[in-house]
Amino acid sequence: MNQDEFTELLPGLPEEIALECLTRLHYSTHRVASRVCRKWLRLLQSKAFYYHRKKTGYTHKAACLVQALPAPTDSKPVGQPRYAISVFDLVTRNWDRVDPVPKYPDGLPMFCQIGTTEGKLIVMGGWNPAIWDPIKDVFVYDFMTREWTQCKDMPEARSFFAMGASGGNVFIAGGHDESKNALNSAWVFNIVSNEWTELPQMSEERDECEGVIIGSGFWVVSGYDTETQGRFKSSAELYELSTGEWKRVENAWGSSQCPRACVGVGKNGNLTCWAESDPNVKVGACGVDLGDRTLVTGSAYQGAPHGFFLVENDNKQGQNSKLTKIDVPDEFSGFVQSGCCVEI
Repeated sequence: MNQDEFTELLPGLPEEIALECLTRLHYSTHRVASRVCRKWLRLLQSKAFYYHRKKTGYTHKAACLVQALPAPTDSKPVGQPRYAISVFDLVTRNWDRVDPVPKYPDGLPMFCQIGTTEGKLIVMGGWNPAIWDPIKDVFVYDFMTREWTQCKDMPEARSFFAMGASGGNVFIAGGHDESKNALNSAWVFNIVSNEWTELPQMSEERDECEGVIIGSGFWVVSGYDTETQGRFKSSAELYELSTGEWKRVENAWGSSQCPRACVGVGKNGNLTCWAESDPNVKVGACGVDLGDRTLVTGSAYQGAPHGFFLVENDNKQGQNSKLTKIDVPDEFSGFVQSGCCVEI
């Protein structure tokens, strides 16, 4: 019998009380706490512990942003900006930056997609930042260990696809292939089994679409087909996670703008565009729903400074709620390409 089996979580305390004490630890302490003993390590890494913290309200929501890094002050900017993942803690208002992906130490793949499920951050696809070729790489970041893991490649290289994550699964659909042909195919990736499974195809091609998980559905919003580049559809397609079937939804996207990063949920659960919610975020808008509030970024016009705002998520007002500007450290004031909410 392993001696570790006889180790108490906290000496002198009943297991249920000790569990509640560990549940209240801030996620930033988990890496150190996991080194106390093997029993703590197994507990902190377990899916059951994550869902226990979520059920009891002790998970922590933060915004993860694919954000342009500041240019060196001693030289003029050359070429495309480099991107990294910034983390904004809504409660403390602190900003931090995730360590670079080891395979891409000088910056994330251009136009990569990010998503989150079960407290893990997933980065996939995009273009190699050195040669601009589309890639199939998939990486998962664990906030407890603060380490990246490279996973099984995407089945095929695709760019500007929709992505959503829920219940340990990552759903992708649409985008375009290496020949710029719009796609209607879809796949799901399981982060535990590290396997891809092909899903039924959507009813039509959707390039530059946006993926959103709402309840038990994966929405693929707008996009355009190969023959009508830049003419964004007003329709969306909804993949029901419970039935595994697609449903076309007409007039779901009322904006003529590209939906990428700026899809919000407004009154009565309808899809709305953050770029049309306020003149201060008309250009390059990105919204990340953090529960009670949404972090919204964008500019008033092309070339204007990038602004950062919080808006109350009032079900009665929807996106008519007022945007409140927040101060951001200079090193985290760069353009935000996309974002997601991580519940750690």
